[in-house]
Amino acid sequence: MEQTILNNPNLLYWILFLGVALASWIVSAMMESRMKRYAQVPLNLSGREVAEKMLRDHGITDVKVTCIKGHLTDHYNPADKTINLSESVYNEANVAAAAVAAHECGHAVQHACAYAPLKLRSALVPVVTFANTWMTWVLLGGILLVEVFPYLLIAGICLFALTTLFSFITLPVEVNASQRAVNWLQEAGITNRETTEMASSALHSAAYTYVVAALSSLATLIYYILVLLGGRRD
Repeated sequence: MEQTILNNPNLLYWILFLGVALASWIVSAMMESRMKRYAQVPLNLSGREVAEKMLRDHGITDVKVTCIKGHLTDHYNPADKTINLSESVYNEANVAAAAVAAHECGHAVQHACAYAPLKLRSALVPVVTFANTWMTWVLLGGILLVEVFPYLLIAGICLFALTTLFSFITLPVEVNASQRAVNWLQEAGITNRETTEMASSALHSAAYTYVVAALSSLATLIYYILVLLGGRRD
């Protein structure tokens, strides 16, 4: 069986790809469903107010909360220290908006306290940006020339491995931000026992998307490695 897989890397890739694609669809559908459901549960504060209060409670005064267009475009930008919330999260007062806003503030808190995984991820950003710029072309050339010049594919695999590493480093950063968010929401009295569980459920479903993305990247990396092994053996 092992020999068959090595001789047919495309077979393994498609098995992994279809499995990850199915998992991605399930996770995305689950997240959308939960976010829509919890957006129907009202709270007293809007996403903007939740974000501003969480920053104040953590003594963070140099981070600005802004409103941006789009759906699920919410993010924290450490470069200019901004919490960027989508319009629905920024303006609406419900459990889903509060959870997302608090999660993004969790990243700001990580930044303020020099959370190690966040520092590592930030340090990798320039390297990963470089890798993303060149790896598609290097991998394509490497696959075409694998039998005559395998080192090009090796270089491409190294570049892709950096992006895979980045995906896995992102996981503890996202999970920790969600934990900070849920704990603070309850401690600050913004959510009660029932709505805290809802916020936690919403953020857990969002975290699963990062898990699927990391596994998808790993599956693709395995495919390229098998292509290299098959080409070098030939």
